[in-house]
Amino acid sequence: MSLPEFFFERVTADIRERMDGVLALTEQLVRQRLSPDAQACVSGVAEAAEGVRRLLDAALDLRAVTTEGLTIAPTPLQLRELVDEVQARWQPAAAMSGVTLLVSYDGDPEARAMGDGPRLQQIFDGFVGEAVAGMRRGGVEASLRAVTCAEGVRLEGRVRGARDAAWSAKDMEARVRDLDSRFGLDVAIGAMMARRIVRDLGGTLRDEGNAGAAETVVFEFLLPAVVEGAVEAEEPERSAHVLVVDDNATNRMVAQALCEMFDCTCESANDGAEAVEFAKGGRFDLILMDIKMPVMDGVAATRAIRALPGPVSRVPIIALTANAEPEDAEGYLAAGMNGVVEKPMKPEHLLAALQHALGEDQEAAAA
Repeated sequence: MSLPEFFFERVTADIRERMDGVLALTEQLVRQRLSPDAQACVSGVAEAAEGVRRLLDAALDLRAVTTEGLTIAPTPLQLRELVDEVQARWQPAAAMSGVTLLVSYDGDPEARAMGDGPRLQQIFDGFVGEAVAGMRRGGVEASLRAVTCAEGVRLEGRVRGARDAAWSAKDMEARVRDLDSRFGLDVAIGAMMARRIVRDLGGTLRDEGNAGAAETVVFEFLLPAVVEGAVEAEEPERSAHVLVVDDNATNRMVAQALCEMFDCTCESANDGAEAVEFAKGGRFDLILMDIKMPVMDGVAATRAIRALPGPVSRVPIIALTANAEPEDAEGYLAAGMNGVVEKPMKPEHLLAALQHALGEDQEAAAA
């Protein structure tokens, strides 16, 4: 870690610690018998400290996403509850701004999907926050439409009042500075994060004109459906730390979610070259390897891992592919892979492959 990075980490940790201290003191003061004016002052201090802490957390999250990439933790989500959370979070702020907030959901009330709830909330936070801040009168409309299809659950979100769905790299700095100067840094960071998360999830963004002055930002992406009953399946004999390698964010989410259902922990890589670098650390019990990827495909990555010195070269590798014909599977096994799971993945097939590969690994270690 360089000296500037050390000081950045140290200063941000110190600020968070001090804000926690301020909030703890204000909680103590609230319990005292104070005059109404004093109570108002204490509430103002607490609100300011909480705002600083939220802003700091948002800035750190943006820095991490920018430098290290987006991290996601998919869990089964009730999509209607996501919309209810948007309403609960933003109704007070909209009312204080004199703006009417209308939130709606279109779809099966019981629809569920595998997704990272806090990240999805960040998307709405960014666009709704931008719309509420920029709307001097009238209303902000936010909606989510969920459609179940063969590939999973397709989501379409809309926020009327947000501006300019897609920011190009060329004008991003100017747009962020404009939002910061007009509405504050928290709105600027939120708007930037919303666009970044949609992009990294493999979604699309577009503007849609309205009869009035305000435009509507529309974002769409696909989430994997919840695999009902997968939790009841027999678990592997021992938990494993798994590296999921796939250039598609949705496929990574599906694989990670299924592995976690079987009590495995996961990390992910975006291509074969990253997988080789990660494998050198020797911390993985098993690798799930996509075949077709940019930079380095799964077969080349497997051969590179098998050529590494020491025990890391023997980590079990399972191919994830839509091309699972017998002749294709023979080629993957010849390259050094230990098994093949066909896409779209079925929980029982992945579980069987995990058990088989981990069982072979344990037998090899004992021998």
